Amino acid sequence: MKKVIISCTVIAAILIGGLVFIQNVNLNRLGADEYYTRIEGQGKKIEGKADNGQKYVSYEYELPAYDQEGKKKTLTFTATKQLREKAYLSLFIKDGKGVTSYQEVKKEELPEKAKDKLK
Repeated sequence: MKKVIISCTVIAAILIGGLVFIQNVNLNRLGADEYYTRIEGQGKKIEGKADNGQKYVSYEYELPAYDQEGKKKTLTFTATKQLREKAYLSLFIKDGKGVTSYQEVKKEELPEKAKDKLK
């Protein structure tokens, strides 16, 4: 009986830990290179239909981005909404997949070499 209780407790702990991990970790950012950019322009509006017939709108951006060393790369990515003009973004890119995730950051959070390039 004692072994059953311990086994159930261990299984429950693993399941709860897995759920917490999945909710708090963005897997698109794991192992990705980080680049920084600033939104310039409204983005190219793209309208389409999903397989189920529902219409959607997304916005495509092609912007220069810089890594922590200040190396430039032009990146193209889409967003489900129009992004705020002059906002600074942290872009996460993976080889072969392009930009997998992004998040808005404050100018003060940018690495110095990237900040100098994004003035």
